[in-house]
Amino acid sequence: MLFDAINDLLLACHSGHGRAQIGQTAEFLADYVDKHFSDEEELQRSSGYPKYEPHHAFHVDYKSRIRALAKDIRENGPTVQSLGQINAEAGVLINHIRQEDKRLAAFLHGQQTE
Repeated sequence: MLFDAINDLLLACHSGHGRAQIGQTAEFLADYVDKHFSDEEELQRSSGYPKYEPHHAFHVDYKSRIRALAKDIRENGPTVQSLGQINAEAGVLINHIRQEDKRLAAFLHGQQTE
């Protein structure tokens, strides 16, 4: 769903309809990270993940940034700047998933085999 939302935004931009899609993508990202991070943190707590605190701190900061961006777009309308911010925040989230979530998966896999 995450990659679909980002691809939809990129396709909309390519076809000249990016402004109409920016707000929807920002709202999707805000809702997505609320659910994804909540589920992930529950898994971390229940498994005794040793890097929970820094992971949680990233989640709190990221959710705050993406919610502020979505609010700004709702209140002030989409702009080229907000498009750049959405792209940057999506990149941060994808890197987080590729790096930190893979570390969590490796930890969980190790926990399950013991």
